[in-house]
Amino acid sequence: MNLWKIFSRGILEENPIFVLALSLCPALAVTSSVATALTMGLTVTFVITMNNVVVSVIRKLVNPKVRVPVYITSIATIVTLAILMLEAFAPELYQSLGIYLNLVVVFAIILARAESFASKNGVLPSLLDGLGMGAGFTLAMIVVGAIRELFGNGSLLGVQILGTWYNPPLLFIMAPGAFIVLGYLVGAMKIYQKKKENREKEREHV
Repeated sequence: MNLWKIFSRGILEENPIFVLALSLCPALAVTSSVATALTMGLTVTFVITMNNVVVSVIRKLVNPKVRVPVYITSIATIVTLAILMLEAFAPELYQSLGIYLNLVVVFAIILARAESFASKNGVLPSLLDGLGMGAGFTLAMIVVGAIRELFGNGSLLGVQILGTWYNPPLLFIMAPGAFIVLGYLVGAMKIYQKKKENREKEREHV
């Protein structure tokens, strides 16, 4: 399989949030600012990539009947390592993400990639699959976070973008605002994919 295709499909074609609708909890809970969204995205990218590599390495050694507990144990170990690193080197971000860091263990996208891809492929393709899915997840988190922070606080990465004249609606930094923003973005992605499919069909008929 083409290595670039393995990596790139997770960014748009099979974006974990906008297309596959997996692990929506962080997209709703920790995207009130770009900083927290980016931190969660990078954490998930690290976990999913490292877990894909581990699963790929041990895939022939694990009895299929116990594969899921083994995968979850691997994910939990890597998440614990990521949490300790954040707590040590970025305590403020660690505090802002709170309990959601522990919930990374049960994010559907991580176990899904281990089960559907890493357990059936070699180390390099699994590594690229994890990086691609992580990049797509991070991109989606940043987009949602940027929209919510800009319209909810008038800032980006803590820097005031909109002047004092702007009276931000608090809806954007609350849970309902996350649902609304995410809904519109998922809809936009569906429209993009539909147009792309139509263009491909037109090329086939030419």
